[in-house]
Amino acid sequence: MKLQTIATVISVLCLSLTATAQQSKEDLAKELANPITSVTTVPFQFNYDSNIGPGDDGDRFSLNIQPLISFSINEDWSIISRTILPVVTQNNVSPGAGSQSGLGDVLQSLFVSPERPTEGGWIWGAGPVFLLPTASDDLLGAGKFGLGPTAIVLKQTGPWTGGVLANHVWSVAGDDDRQDINLSFAQPFLDYTTKSAITFEITTETTYDWKSEQWSVPLVVTANKLIEVGNQLVTVGGGPRYWVASTDSDPEGWSVNVQIILLFPKE
Repeated sequence: MKLQTIATVISVLCLSLTATAQQSKEDLAKELANPITSVTTVPFQFNYDSNIGPGDDGDRFSLNIQPLISFSINEDWSIISRTILPVVTQNNVSPGAGSQSGLGDVLQSLFVSPERPTEGGWIWGAGPVFLLPTASDDLLGAGKFGLGPTAIVLKQTGPWTGGVLANHVWSVAGDDDRQDINLSFAQPFLDYTTKSAITFEITTETTYDWKSEQWSVPLVVTANKLIEVGNQLVTVGGGPRYWVASTDSDPEGWSVNVQIILLFPKE
């Protein structure tokens, strides 16, 4: 009887520890649905697009390296750094252009955000966004320094996370021979995180070019799974993207993206 009792206690403890670990991964996966989470992440987003350019015969492969780092100012406020560094290989994106490979322009955002949600459960952040002309080839960047405001607001309820990230960039300096920049960007998103740490997301990455008066609207659906590789927490996943509206230089139709995200939770 005693052996049976001990075995039962051990079994219950093991189940409890397993449930706690699963819950911890679920909570962490849900926290990652917040684009200004306090968890340090290094996402690698691979994108393949085709049907680019006036003749729809161009294609582009891009790797976006997007480190997200949070710094506590005090007990009440944090600064979140969100960087997008594109590495691009493209072919025939404009007539007679041939192929280009290298770095694109860096987009750097800084958000000042409260450490805790509001009484209504809202999470928000706001600050400046900078466009840096780091492109290694003229056809991989705008050739302009850009500056503007950025903001995000979201709410997490149960397994759901919903919100919108937005910014606006004006060119303030750079090559006088290149077109000035006046771009608005909005990314509404809706996520659902399961108990097995899988997050499903639907979002758009909508841009409006006030110079050309053109919309760029890719609709993106992804599924991402939080796993452990050795001692490293990693999120892997991806999904299809459909270009609902495109500018003259955007892809058309269907494309695809794959994501690998390295996580570094605070101890």
